[in-house]
Amino acid sequence: MTLSRFLFCLCLAATAALEAQESSRKGDPQPIQDNSFLVEEAYNQEPGVVQHISTFTQYRQSKDWIYTFSQEWPVPDETHQLSFTLPWQRMEVSLDGKRAVGDVLLNYRYQLLGNGEAKVAIAPRFSLILPTGDEKQLRGNGALGYQVCLPISIVLSESLVAHSNVGATYTPNAKNALGHRASISAWNLGQSFVWLAHPNANALVEFVYSSGEIVTGPRLKDRVNTFFINPGLRCALNFENGLQIVPGIAMPIGVGPSKGERAIFLYLSFEHPMWRVKK
Repeated sequence: MTLSRFLFCLCLAATAALEAQESSRKGDPQPIQDNSFLVEEAYNQEPGVVQHISTFTQYRQSKDWIYTFSQEWPVPDETHQLSFTLPWQRMEVSLDGKRAVGDVLLNYRYQLLGNGEAKVAIAPRFSLILPTGDEKQLRGNGALGYQVCLPISIVLSESLVAHSNVGATYTPNAKNALGHRASISAWNLGQSFVWLAHPNANALVEFVYSSGEIVTGPRLKDRVNTFFINPGLRCALNFENGLQIVPGIAMPIGVGPSKGERAIFLYLSFEHPMWRVKK
């Protein structure tokens, strides 16, 4: 049995047990509305509910790995959301070969249309990319960056949901390991389809393309493209106190400019009420 199939079966068994215990007190469980893995959903956090997200990606060919921790807060309700993302990584190209922090993201998202109960939801995001990574070790861009992203979520049917992303990044006066500077830009596209096989167990596939510039000399830059297909599984464990735990696993597969690259992607989310909301 593969790891992904084992996780899927384990989640089904655990959720079935929890639902059996709570069926007399609650109605049918709500479908998972967690983040896709590499693609953003367009549902801001509900009032009073905070989410903590950990991801880990290990690449087979390059041997690079990156761990990220994100926390999402409604401010004070789902119309506005603040979050941050902290990356911890090891890059084979780094001169010291050490594990260290990369560039940190501070994010604001506005619920422009819909919510978790709507057929269509739109939640544009604006982010500041702080130059906390050491550009001399190729862990960051050495300058403050700006990023915008437009996530759109559409319920296609009772068992199928689609999430679409389009985004752009601009970093003026980015710096490389030699101290050379140039202004660089990047853009990205993402599309995911989530099959609601069970209210607490989903299968999904994502398509993620990015095209970004890197500094190669004084006011000189080059462009690097990536394209991954990412099939995965996730499930939810729901508890009476409002805590929801969502583990997930995926297998990113490089195609086109990323052909030959493979990776394993692990996901773990904890979502729970942080304060009471007055009704």
